[in-house]
Amino acid sequence: MNTSLYTYSSLKKTYHLWLSIILIAITLLIQSCICDNDKETVDYVDPFIGTDYFGHTFPGAVVPFGMIQLSPDHDTKGWTYSSGYSYADSSIMGFSHTHFSGVGMTSGGDILLMPTVADKIQTNPGSKENPDSGYRSRYDKADESATPGYYSVLLKDDHIKAELTTTRRVGMHRYTFPKARRSNILLDLGHEIGNNEKSGYSMLKIAGDSTIEGYKDANGTMVYFVAKFSKPFDYYGTWDSEYKTPESAEGFWPYKDEEKGLNVGAFVSYATKEDEQILVKVAISFVSIEGAKKNLQEELPGWDFDKVKDNARKAWNEELKRVQITTDNEAQKQIFYTAVYRSLLAQYIGQDTDGQYMGMDNKVHTAKGYNFTPNFSCWDTYRSQHPLLTIIAPNHVNDLVKSISAKTTEYGWLPAQHFRNVFGQGMVGDHLVPVIVDAYIKGYRDWDIEGLYNAMKRKASELPTAPLPASAGRSGLTDYLNLGYAPCDVVTESVPNTLELAYNDWCIARLAEALGKKDDAALFYKRARNYRNVFDSTAMFMRPRLKNGTWLPEKGNHEQDTVFVGNHRYYQYFDPLLVGRRPMRHYTESNAWQYLWSVQHDAQGLVNLLGGEEAFHKRLDTFFEMDASISEPKYVGVVGTIGQYVHGNQPSHHVAYLYNYASAPWKTQMRTRQIIQKFYRTGAGGLCGNEDMGSLSSWFVLSSMGIYPVTPGSSQYAIGSPLFEEVEIKVKDNQTFRIIARNNNPKNIYIQSATINGKPFNRCYIDQSEIMAGGELVFEMGATPNKAWGVGKSALPYSLSE
Repeated sequence: MNTSLYTYSSLKKTYHLWLSIILIAITLLIQSCICDNDKETVDYVDPFIGTDYFGHTFPGAVVPFGMIQLSPDHDTKGWTYSSGYSYADSSIMGFSHTHFSGVGMTSGGDILLMPTVADKIQTNPGSKENPDSGYRSRYDKADESATPGYYSVLLKDDHIKAELTTTRRVGMHRYTFPKARRSNILLDLGHEIGNNEKSGYSMLKIAGDSTIEGYKDANGTMVYFVAKFSKPFDYYGTWDSEYKTPESAEGFWPYKDEEKGLNVGAFVSYATKEDEQILVKVAISFVSIEGAKKNLQEELPGWDFDKVKDNARKAWNEELKRVQITTDNEAQKQIFYTAVYRSLLAQYIGQDTDGQYMGMDNKVHTAKGYNFTPNFSCWDTYRSQHPLLTIIAPNHVNDLVKSISAKTTEYGWLPAQHFRNVFGQGMVGDHLVPVIVDAYIKGYRDWDIEGLYNAMKRKASELPTAPLPASAGRSGLTDYLNLGYAPCDVVTESVPNTLELAYNDWCIARLAEALGKKDDAALFYKRARNYRNVFDSTAMFMRPRLKNGTWLPEKGNHEQDTVFVGNHRYYQYFDPLLVGRRPMRHYTESNAWQYLWSVQHDAQGLVNLLGGEEAFHKRLDTFFEMDASISEPKYVGVVGTIGQYVHGNQPSHHVAYLYNYASAPWKTQMRTRQIIQKFYRTGAGGLCGNEDMGSLSSWFVLSSMGIYPVTPGSSQYAIGSPLFEEVEIKVKDNQTFRIIARNNNPKNIYIQSATINGKPFNRCYIDQSEIMAGGELVFEMGATPNKAWGVGKSALPYSLSE
């Protein structure tokens, strides 16, 4: 045997093998690069982020500012299911058309559809423990997917593929059935997220061989609908799960055309071929069935599911690409664009295609030339979500304030936090005020300025009269005006009541000053200093104070107890680590450590109260470094902790930026980057607490840019530590603002120097006007603090006391 020839032959084969491997690798690399280059902004959004760990987000189909939020529901009872969905669950009740993003309340879940394959019609969903006891279905996470404007899942029990997409006012379902002699689509009007004790009768009607129409009374909010099916019904009928006939022991009626009741529904049935698709279009209206019909006809007359899905994707991409980031970190891209997505979907329109909406006076009105918004979760959203919209969604800001103006006119009073255009004050403060004032100060003024100013001033000065409820007024207003604070033996959550009303009054003073109302401005600037009336210079906390002027006694070695004064009750002793429970607690979802810093409008005044800059630094350092424990009872909202800092709840959100106000901006840079890295992640558990209508997400979007609005109502943003190499914001049609961070990486978190439009920038704030004018803010980053950057009186952001 010629060994040299054999060796040559072997080497040749090996050479060709390696050459093939290299060519394949190069081809795959090129394809990967092409794929990455083809990736659009919308492709980075993961709607499942925040669906676990009480983030309370939902993964379903929605378009920007859409009235429909079409999403699967796992359960409807309990705080865990505020959005109807909890990632850990493995069975689905069905797909309903209204949801709220990340809230801590239970509401929505209206007009549920569920496809099944069964000879027997089941009229209740059954339990998670035993899905076979009802119409719910098991599913595998591997068979579930979602992108902006689209959701899909394989319902395992009956082998049905369910797909969802939507326009603004019409949800579209596509169900792919197996071969079956009895494939059903159920429509359940009794389904509702939360307690339906205030709900009235609902009604549905079989209106022809392929249409169902009706309404649902959802705790007093009327949701009208029209459901159009792509195929005439083989069989149909109605049910009332509250009633069973004595003859049949069943609660459903075949071929009955109409049903009314608290828990009514309808079924339609078909004989289906293998992989046969049946589509359903569901339009809703808060005005009338005719409004729903009009919405259906104008927005979705056809049946092209894929076109609707593609249009939803394009709509999201147009909104999202207003902000472009440069980074090699794919995970951070996903987190960022999902946060932008969540920030934008938090605001929903509420009017039909003809502009009609149901007003706060329960009368029909018409929004002329703007989109009407029925929900304002303003205690959560005034801090960062609304300020973010003034930068990345400027075309929507005037519409939001016009909606507030319309509500104020119709209601006869400036409302506070509310959902579905129904007033129900649930949170402390008067926080539509900063939403309005922040918009005005930043140049959004296409609304009734005098009308809203007068409404704010009136609400800040007097109590509402009948027929308005007393709860429509500012809580504790009488004592606040007479004493300069809300007493704890009269008012629940008295400390934040005082602090947040003082901030609200500062906002009114800002607007009064801008409108040339000097006397009003002086009055409200004086009231803005009322926060000092609950500061105890001995304990060095914002502390509960009794009506007689004395401080609530310290707990010390006492056992905590409850004091009863008429219908009011409160905790007997002051404990700076106690959050507690309503109605006894003295702080809103927080304790004295967390509310100490709630003087957004006068950080310099707070620095002075705490003994100057050095003492202020030390107190902040202690806040972030101390034990995270709170006094019992433990509270579900204390999540996302760094010491006593709680990122899962809004009162802490601005605190890391307060070092800027005391000549230590490098500590703000360190803490904000720490919060970003620790509490924002990919996957279902990517949020540390309730998303709260965009509040957690908007904090991330702004902070990752390197800016944050500590004081909405001021046009300034405090500087933090930019996360990305570059952020480009489309501020006008042909104008951009770029934030560039050179030499930026996970270790180089400190600003060494900065320029704006080529000129030195040595302050730790930037103004809205500088951003919206376009240009370039450039930071040089490093691994060690530059303690000379951003310090000095001229470098500090706005404070009332300056």
